[in-house]
Amino acid sequence: MSLFKRYILPRIIQWIVVIFVGTTVVFLVPRLSPMDPVQTTLSSMSSLGMANPEAIRQMEEVLMDLYGLRGTLLQQYLRFWSYLLKGDLGPSLVMFPAPVISVIGTAMPWTIGLMLVSTILAWLLGIALGTLTGYFADKTWAKILDAVIMCIYPIPNYIMALMLLFLFAYTFPLFPFSGAAGIGIKPGFNRVFIGSVLKHGFLPALSMILITTGWRFISQRALVTNVIGSDHVQYAELAALPRRKIMLNYVFRDTLLPQTTDLALSLGSIFGGALITEFVFSYPGLGQILYTAILQGDFNVIVGVSIFSIVGIATAALLIDLLYPLLDPRVRYH
Repeated sequence: MSLFKRYILPRIIQWIVVIFVGTTVVFLVPRLSPMDPVQTTLSSMSSLGMANPEAIRQMEEVLMDLYGLRGTLLQQYLRFWSYLLKGDLGPSLVMFPAPVISVIGTAMPWTIGLMLVSTILAWLLGIALGTLTGYFADKTWAKILDAVIMCIYPIPNYIMALMLLFLFAYTFPLFPFSGAAGIGIKPGFNRVFIGSVLKHGFLPALSMILITTGWRFISQRALVTNVIGSDHVQYAELAALPRRKIMLNYVFRDTLLPQTTDLALSLGSIFGGALITEFVFSYPGLGQILYTAILQGDFNVIVGVSIFSIVGIATAALLIDLLYPLLDPRVRYH
């Protein structure tokens, strides 16, 4: 039996099943929730002075079509998949008539840039600091570093974001407090635009790095503590090998595999956006449009962002599964 049929094909089928089930759940949850997006939209229109019963009835018909709520649940489901397979998620009701795909496409580069950089930097910092403090746990500097990170880690995301915003945007106005680039700056691959993007993204990225590094640090320190007690590390120490060599060639390498898996899954989840951080800093990413969509009952955008997140995480898990035998010699393609 070929490698493709024996190992790759079952995992691709599993990937398809995960996306299918996850997308189906995303389709069902808004429709089973007590919130009615059509009535929510009509109520907001009525509050603005729209009181003509005939106009309201016609608007209700239009909204039913736009939200894909016409017909039985099965009919809605089949119609949902027929449009989804063509890449049509319908229009956004908040930013009507912009298609959901266009709305997501506009916000996605900002989220990917922000979260990709912060996720990788937090991973590198957490792994490095966790390895050092775990292996040199008896050192004074390691105990101090451990205490500092343990004090930072429990701080909620929104508190950390607000603290940084207050300190470095209001009290000491070193960075802008909202947006992703300066107003009036033309986007392009030039020094002015790139500098503005980096300056606007610094505080949101720092907020996520500080919180995420704490989790990486704790998990890495725990892994290092377990590896230190293993027989091959104890034998290396008894053989009087340099501690630096033991830490890098034995301890660090043994802990790298589970952390690589966690990194891949974290990268897959960036398509969901950083909702709280992007909201606090008014950063125009997926998290910000998802937050707005939830408040306004824009089901099409909620479904669209959720589907992208499901596909991202499922794809990351598939790639991990396919690459694991290359990363870990104990795992074979069978």
